[in-house]
Parts: sequence; structure tokens; C-alpha cells
Amino acid sequence: MPDSDPIHDNPRNTANLPVVVTSGEVMRPTAEGWLLRAIRTLFGWKAGSVRDDLQVVLDATTPDDTGFSTVERTMLRNILGLHERRIADVMVHRADIIAVKRDIPLGELMDRFESAGHSRLVVYNETLDDPVGIVHIRDLLAFMTARARVSEATKTKRKKPLAAGLDLRTVDLALPLQDARIIRKLLYVPPSMRAIDLLAQMQATRIHLALVVDEYGGSDGLVSLEDIVEQIVGEIDDEHDSDEPPSIVRLPDNAFIADARASLDDVRTVIGEDFVTGEAGEEVETLGGYLVSFVGRLPVRGEVISGPGNYEIEVLDADPRRVKRLRISTRKERPAPRTQRESRRREAAPESGQPPSSDTPVPPPSDGTGSQ
Repeated sequence: MPDSDPIHDNPRNTANLPVVVTSGEVMRPTAEGWLLRAIRTLFGWKAGSVRDDLQVVLDATTPDDTGFSTVERTMLRNILGLHERRIADVMVHRADIIAVKRDIPLGELMDRFESAGHSRLVVYNETLDDPVGIVHIRDLLAFMTARARVSEATKTKRKKPLAAGLDLRTVDLALPLQDARIIRKLLYVPPSMRAIDLLAQMQATRIHLALVVDEYGGSDGLVSLEDIVEQIVGEIDDEHDSDEPPSIVRLPDNAFIADARASLDDVRTVIGEDFVTGEAGEEVETLGGYLVSFVGRLPVRGEVISGPGNYEIEVLDADPRRVKRLRISTRKERPAPRTQRESRRREAAPESGQPPSSDTPVPPPSDGTGSQ
């Protein structure tokens, strides 16, 4: 399905909307399935909505009884539950949004696309709370191709023809994104919106990315058409998606490198049940959330936090909004400061009032005769 045109308003294309069915055109089957009739007879139910009937059949039967495969049953359940799913349950949270400023040079934008692995990126003015739209990698490629295309007159003058008639040296990679005029419009939706309503809106407007804004206009998260479809069919990985490394990796010294987004259950499974988080871990699900709850603030990079239990956690990577990577190891006994060592030495000294012994030998006492 084509995307919306950049810069211009997106006309509502009725061809993308579901077919409108007027009253009386919906044909219901004349006879109900034997299974549904049997269930109603058994429990004394009266005829209800098709949604309720289907939900009962999916919950009370096996795949062999209904003729639906396991995958089909899972998708049907997901479709039935989609009308209760809110955008807040589907969105990518603000901390994980990859966005670019509107004045980013095209060369840097290419590098950002390569590292992000996305086809669309949010564009903003000064902060993410001031968004202006999205940029699509296809529009960037089309712009650069148009700028690099050599005219017929130039082709005839050249002794050596250019490959595909393109001269990429003519593309100004320092050109700001806003001057390229390839920024598209973006949908703005509240977190309380139903996912199925946003799906219909994306189909109608041909805009497949929406920024989730709170009641004050701040950016809370981001949701794509793929995020909503995945609620029905499950995780979608394409040929460009690489397998993510394990969230928790054991090191040769029995320490662990962990992603702060790793769940506490996974952490306990890998490290052991003695990794007890206590009350600080009751209201959170991730390792990073536990760390913030435990210390009562956002830890900074390089900080070492004692706990939980006999463990200590070092913050390897963090930014002003979140912690990213952590090192978990068994707490080691560190040498006491010098002042504490001197205090312990004084406490261990005898109380006889004699001066402390020195390394200089003391001569034996004289008998008074002296040397002759």
C-alpha cells in the first residue's frame, strides 16, 4: 500500500476503507453449528452475540472439535481481544524512540537509518515534544537519485559513461533534511485510544506511524501499523531483523552483563534464586526498573550499587533518561580506608602504657659497674 504524499495533506482515500455494509445485507447462516447448539443446550444459554459465542467455543473446545488449527485459534483470540487493547499497551515507549532533528545533514541521516534498522524515523525541532513529522528511507533514496541523475546533454559530453546515468558526487550530503522537503505527516493519538481504531485510521490516511501524546502534549511513545498487526499474528521479523544478543550474559569471572530491560524473572533464572530484590522489585518488571526503585533515583554511568543481597550492580551505560547496560557481580570485601586501619591498629595496641615497639634494638640494662 503506498504511503502518504510528503508535505501535502493526506486525502482520505475511500478505496482503503472497509466496504460499507448497509442494514439487511449481512446474511447469517440459517443453521447453527452442532457444537454451538450443544453448548447452549447443555448450559441453558440463550442466543447471544457472535463474539460471545465464538469466545466460548474457543475456550471450551479443542482444535479437533472446531476444525480450527492451533495457529488459527490463537489469531482468533487475539482478534477478539484487540477491541480491548489500548495504544498504551502496544506502543514503543519514549526512551526507545529513535528520532532525528529536522536540520540533520543528509549524510548523517543515512548513517542513522543504517544504525537504527528502521524505514521511518520521527523528525522533531528541538526536542521530541516538538515533533514535525516522519522521514521515510524511500523518500531519501528517491531524492538522492533525482539529484544524482545526469542530463542527456551531460551524458553526450562525457567520454566515459556513468553507471546507470547517476553521478552521486553531485548529491550534497551536507544539505539539511528540512531543505530536502521529504518530511511526511505524522499521526498523533492519545494512549487511551483503542488499537483497532488506530488501525482503521492508519488504513484511511495511509500514515503508518503515530506518535502517542499525553494530556499535556508531551510525547509518550510511538506505535506503527506493524505493532498493531503483531498483536494478532505475533512477532514479525523480516530479512533485516537480526537476532538480539541474550539479555544476560555470564562472563568467565562469573559476573554478568545484563540489559537493563531484562525481566527480573529472567535475571533470577540465569543468576540464581539468591538474587532477591525484596520490596523494591514488587512493583517493577525489569532490572532497570528495580535499580531505580532500589536507589530512589536514576543511577549514573560508572556508579556501583551495593545489593541486592550479596551482589553489587555497576552501571556500564546510561543516559539522562534511563539505564541501559549493567554488570552484576558478587560483592567483594574492599580494603578499609587508611583512617579505619589506623583506628583498628590503635584499638589492638596493649593498654600497658608502654610505647610501641620499634625496630631499633634496645640494649640490655646495665649492672652499674660500667665498662672498665
